[in-house]
Amino acid sequence: MATALAMITLDTTDPLRLARWWATQLDGSIIEENDGYFVVVSLGEGVPYLAFQKVDSPTPGKNRMHLDLVSPEYPAIVDRLVANGANKIEDRQLPGTFTWTTLADIDGNEFCISGRH
Repeated sequence: MATALAMITLDTTDPLRLARWWATQLDGSIIEENDGYFVVVSLGEGVPYLAFQKVDSPTPGKNRMHLDLVSPEYPAIVDRLVANGANKIEDRQLPGTFTWTTLADIDGNEFCISGRH
């Protein structure tokens, strides 16, 4: 039996606010709101959905899982994300030429972006 990744869900105290932010950043669209309790963002056909689930309080500490994004506009896209409310944490580099930037979204969830994987 095969299993496929269908959705990545983030806990948040304000699902609609966070879903709108991510939909804007990734050119997605909100396809379900469920009274603001569970909000789903579509990023296009064949791409897993992003979902945002209401919780009473955010999980403390560092994320155990995070999103890794890629853009041909890296590193300029980092400036756009910061202008839209993301917090830049640091630029990183592996030995050689692979570089990426770690940021946090408007709820403090860390994610990374690079020019390639």
